[in-house]
Amino acid sequence: MAKTGQDRLNDPFLNKGTAFTEEQRKKYQLAGMLPPKVQSLEEQAREVYLQYQEKSTNLEKRIFLMTVFNTNRVLFFKVFSEHVTEFMPIVYDPTIAETIENYSHLFVNPQYAAFLSINEPDQIEDSLKNAADGRDIKLIVVTDGEEILGIGDWGTQGVDISVGKLMVYTAAAGVDPACVLPVVLDVGTNNDKLLNDSLYLGNHQRRVNGEPYYQFVDRFVQTVEKLFPGLYLHFEDFGRDNADNILKQYRDHILTFNDDIQGTGVIVLAGILGALKISGQKLTDQKYVCFGAGTAGTGIVEQVYAEMLQAGLQPEEARKHFYLVDKQGLLFEDTPELTPAQKPFVRKRSEFSNADQLKDLKSVVQAVHPDILVGTSTHSGAFTQDIVTEMATHTERPIIFPLSNPTQLAEAKAEDLIHWTKGKALVATGIPADPVDYEGIKYEIGQANNALVYPGLGLGALAVNAKILSDETISVAAHSLGGIVDSSKPGAAVLPPVEKLNVFSQTVAKAVANKAIADHLNQNDFQDGEKAVAALRWAPEYADEQE
Repeated sequence: MAKTGQDRLNDPFLNKGTAFTEEQRKKYQLAGMLPPKVQSLEEQAREVYLQYQEKSTNLEKRIFLMTVFNTNRVLFFKVFSEHVTEFMPIVYDPTIAETIENYSHLFVNPQYAAFLSINEPDQIEDSLKNAADGRDIKLIVVTDGEEILGIGDWGTQGVDISVGKLMVYTAAAGVDPACVLPVVLDVGTNNDKLLNDSLYLGNHQRRVNGEPYYQFVDRFVQTVEKLFPGLYLHFEDFGRDNADNILKQYRDHILTFNDDIQGTGVIVLAGILGALKISGQKLTDQKYVCFGAGTAGTGIVEQVYAEMLQAGLQPEEARKHFYLVDKQGLLFEDTPELTPAQKPFVRKRSEFSNADQLKDLKSVVQAVHPDILVGTSTHSGAFTQDIVTEMATHTERPIIFPLSNPTQLAEAKAEDLIHWTKGKALVATGIPADPVDYEGIKYEIGQANNALVYPGLGLGALAVNAKILSDETISVAAHSLGGIVDSSKPGAAVLPPVEKLNVFSQTVAKAVANKAIADHLNQNDFQDGEKAVAALRWAPEYADEQE
């Protein structure tokens, strides 16, 4: 059935608003439904940005931008593309945390998301079809909302993270917004605040775990693979054990990616490679302390470990470079309740004469003398001056990445790290950090923002219809970012700047596409990664005709 004029105005993928020409207004039964003046996309974008600037808080700005997003996708991404650096913290982290926490109270529009309930498994296929609405879905970001952005379990309200992540895919890499689908798996929540809130829109029940949970996830995976051939399936913010188990279950069989494990791992590996390019040292000579051995922390360790294997180390030898520190202190073979991801990297007590005393980060740093210290602990201020100066005493260019976010949860401030080490530290943070002036040198601080890597990774894999996302392909993505660092410049950042996100996403995408082709993982006819990426990339422009 043909769309009426009102249908077209209410469809964010077809709506042009005041940019519908006079001819189109007649053709699509829009005569008299819009003000007489026909605007260009550029005029609309300028008007939207002026309205945006009038909003006084970040939350108001985000709600306004989401209204534009819900109304007109092309216009939203046109404005976003012109103000990427300014909009990123508004549409995504950190402002998105506030909208997730208040999602049910602020709810206006489902934003073409699929809400899948564990209580209605037979509705999975129909729900996905309804949300897709006939669109050719190539990219899904799915969450169960258990561990979000350092703010924890927010149940079905976690759908906002799927929506936000997909926005970044489009703004950074040019993935067509009509081909994406946000999904939330509502398996309940253990957040008492939500369970006691009569306005909470999700299932009012405790989380379902174990075999019933994995059966539900598997049914979802099997269904999307059937409905959407050539799909790239991105898992986001699952609980740490579930995330690891799900990734291991599917990574060798379908084109899938877990941002909390692999995405964080890739961007930190890229930062480490950038730091080593500056210091002139080798990865295989580095001792690595992970502080906060959860999903993100162990995911990073696994990625750096995989890189050491590719550099020629044997598995047993490579594992000796890693030390995991969690709330119990240094993790040993006999530490209770070790997760599957932690077990390969635990230490033997016989390695240390004072093993029973290694119960905090400071004692571990004193015993190990690490070259790399990465924090994903959400323990504010954990990288103290004593710990940092101790580390800097034993390594020429300490690599220190306090990655926890938001700001109040960071393990250290970049400014302190530079001053405490007298400019020797090579620093990346999980949040944006201003340059640090120290003894006449301006130290640029890299942001270990997953958005620098996951959009390009996805675009590159989709461009060649890759079978899987291999470790070798992920490594290439990290090297493509780490290689951009200008090691000749004093105070150079270990990662490229987020403001050039759209440029570097193309760099990553081309590298990924070419590696997939070289390894015969591609399933289409492209033999040139650059051409494949160019052919798939979407731009925020109105089509001449939108039927």
